[in-house]
Amino acid sequence: MDAVQQEVTGIFVRTKALLQGHFILRSGLHSGHFFQCAQVCQDMPAVERLGALLKQKLGALAFDTVLAPAMGGLVIGQEVARQAKRRFIFAEKENNVLVMRRGFTLKPGERVLVAEDVITRGGRVQECLEIVRKMGGTTVAVAVLVDRSAGQAKFEVPTYSLLEMSYPTYPADLVPEWLAKIPATKPGS
Repeated sequence: MDAVQQEVTGIFVRTKALLQGHFILRSGLHSGHFFQCAQVCQDMPAVERLGALLKQKLGALAFDTVLAPAMGGLVIGQEVARQAKRRFIFAEKENNVLVMRRGFTLKPGERVLVAEDVITRGGRVQECLEIVRKMGGTTVAVAVLVDRSAGQAKFEVPTYSLLEMSYPTYPADLVPEWLAKIPATKPGS
């Protein structure tokens, strides 16, 4: 683990955002670990530092707008946009599908960075990529705090993450006995 990964892990532990137990992830998979980014996102100095680290990781990447899926990506997406002095917009659920509302639009060719807090399979990021494509924008990259897939979630654009981890996940019908003994919770994202 490099220095940045150690610092990010330390922030998640200090803010009690890295939980242990039995969790049902948004993907429907079960896990003994959960990143509750809402905990880290209430600590503004931590958010500012994570945003700076993520912006630094992006290097000279050029983008006009940051798009984040609500709820998870809102805080970090806005922070990266704030530090980069770029526009911030978000997609939200409507009839269980991510859509852009509230008058948000993209100009043809507008360069978009998709920002998310945690990905496991990357479903919500994929929905954002499709939104950008349908609206005529160009997604230049995906930026996430934590990639739970350890790099296995693939998108059509480069992905930048502060932390890549692969805590085991299990389909509901294959939860190991030791994990099944712990009451499952769905803490939300």
